[in-house]
Amino acid sequence: MNSTTVNRVMTNWATMSRAERDAAYNNAAAVPEAAALREARDAASAAVRQTWAGALDVAYGPGERNRWDLFPAADPSAPCLVFIHGGYWQMNRREDFVCFGAGVRSHGWSVALPGYSLAPAASLATIVTEMNDALNWLAVAGPRHGLNGPIIVSGWSAGAHLAALALAHPAVTAGLAISGVFELAPLRDTYLDEKLHLTEAEVATLSPLRLAPVGKRLTIAYGSAELPALVSDSRRLHAHRAAAHMPGALIPVAGANHYTVLDALALADGELTRATLDLAR
Repeated sequence: MNSTTVNRVMTNWATMSRAERDAAYNNAAAVPEAAALREARDAASAAVRQTWAGALDVAYGPGERNRWDLFPAADPSAPCLVFIHGGYWQMNRREDFVCFGAGVRSHGWSVALPGYSLAPAASLATIVTEMNDALNWLAVAGPRHGLNGPIIVSGWSAGAHLAALALAHPAVTAGLAISGVFELAPLRDTYLDEKLHLTEAEVATLSPLRLAPVGKRLTIAYGSAELPALVSDSRRLHAHRAAAHMPGALIPVAGANHYTVLDALALADGELTRATLDLAR
């Protein structure tokens, strides 16, 4: 994805049709093998979830989806990767993303996956609050479950947006945001807002590109074959943070689309696994 293509799509937003705007954020339509990739991901995660030792479906709040899957390392003081699932805040489950903790787990890390309520039953503001509540719970109760090391928060797609916001939590040491949406305003012009119902206040206060950068390391990654809108948001967030002299690398994963980019986190020697390990050093 070259910079000219990215800039052309976002510059022409005002003159694009509704169908073109919808396509700009429709990852499933942009990747022909998306369904097969999701099916493989779900199957791999189901197998891993039953293999790894840990505590499943641990409640952190009153909501049905306010649950953790916790997989402590042998060393309670090992770093913990908190991975937040994506799905445009309106689909998917934490259970189906466990396999992407395999990379860091092979290096002796703990892995923890929080769930959250979905739109339209929950607003984006509510979802963000739930993630804060989840981290509050982990900071207090984590040691009882063998999780007493530094917390590195990560997420993919909508989860990357939530991870970028969660970087400000006092329990979080650093973050990795993968293929995220960091400016919410364009979403109000797409099919995604049919369930999100984003308010002006949410756009203003929950768009990482509109907020003062947090002074912790945030590595930002995206696939080079992703949609221009998502490539643009990753590049812009990195530039936004760099302008404020905040630390963190920008990693374009060569040839990866919105789904295969996570392969670089699932493998022991994956590019994003290595980047995550570096965040704890």
